[in-house]
Amino acid sequence: MKNISCKIYVIVCERIYPSFLGTPLGAMIYVVVEELIPEMSVGKHSNIGTIFFSLGFTVMLTLDVVLGTSALPSE
Repeated sequence: MKNISCKIYVIVCERIYPSFLGTPLGAMIYVVVEELIPEMSVGKHSNIGTIFFSLGFTVMLTLDVVLGTSALPSE
């Protein structure tokens, strides 16, 4: 019984784990853009630079996956 519950736990965690890592990653990117790139947070509309940075980052990651040119070494 213990073996079956461990297998179920691993299967569930494999599917949920990327989502749990995506949330802190998004928060970290937001903090880096807002605090370390001060020109983006100056002025009346300070969130526009952050939004466009996030959109550009998303487009580049999508193109990386679609075109298959990953920066990670293949095994």
